Amino acid sequence: MLVGHLEQQRTFLDAWTSGRTHHAWLLAGPTGIGKAAFAEAAAAHILASAAGPPEGIAADRLAVSPAHRIAHLIAAGSHLDLRVLAREERDSGGLAAHIGVDQVRSLQPVFRSTPGLSPWRVIIVDAIDDMNRAAANAFLKNLEEPPANTLFLLVSHAPGRLLPTIRSRCRILRFQRLADDEVRRVLADKLPDAEDGELDTLVGLAGGSPGRALRFAGLDIDGLTRSLRELAGAAPAQRSALTLQLARSLAGKAAQPRYEAFLELAPAFIAERARHKAGHELARTLALWERANGLGGQAQPLSLDPQSVAYELANLVAALEG
Repeated sequence: MLVGHLEQQRTFLDAWTSGRTHHAWLLAGPTGIGKAAFAEAAAAHILASAAGPPEGIAADRLAVSPAHRIAHLIAAGSHLDLRVLAREERDSGGLAAHIGVDQVRSLQPVFRSTPGLSPWRVIIVDAIDDMNRAAANAFLKNLEEPPANTLFLLVSHAPGRLLPTIRSRCRILRFQRLADDEVRRVLADKLPDAEDGELDTLVGLAGGSPGRALRFAGLDIDGLTRSLRELAGAAPAQRSALTLQLARSLAGKAAQPRYEAFLELAPAFIAERARHKAGHELARTLALWERANGLGGQAQPLSLDPQSVAYELANLVAALEG
């Protein structure tokens, strides 16, 4: 389901219906705001409108009825003219670090054939940022000499890091964070069993990014937030025990998802407190936030001990009131 981004939808549809659409679109913006959903909706619109029938295809937005025959094929992952490049799952678990050159080369047989179900084919790359240098160079050749009636939709969270030659061959469509009511619509669709209180909490944490909020779903974020509030308001004699209790609850493999959420939640909690400070207290709170944000960002790349990191972050929260 595509929520929001109405201006971007109009821009894309105007280009498509005019018959002068660019062969490659770079969908640029922050992580988790719906760029991939936009790419999927745009692909469905193109493939459905090119193949027919027109019934079930919206004229003013990127929406195709689930009952449309092309929508059925896309939902089943069996549409012959749609290809998605993304990081592949590894046999050992998790995703590969990059989109590799072999994945890019696998498109060549597709380009040598004609589209099967309509005059058009669509290639989605989610995300182009994930390509290693060899893959990016191989992919560039497709953009330089695009196959006929092929549309490329390239998701990018950091377009400034891409090869300039890739950016120069794309039309850039920039996306912004969603409004809170739009975030809530996405979350309500993805989490139909979530209670209103949990949705309220997740919307508050999203910062306009439903993808960010979904990472926190089911992790008892309300409980973590209550622990942080308790720490921030605790008497000095209570802080040590509360800090240790919280750190221990976030240690161990089973607690890893909550620990990862805590790495973002603790600095965000301090930042929220900073908004209500002034003068010396503001400067002191910002210094605490800087330390917490740095530690939270380094913990996983440096493989720091989770309990030690959680303990230090909890101490920084406990220090908020001096």
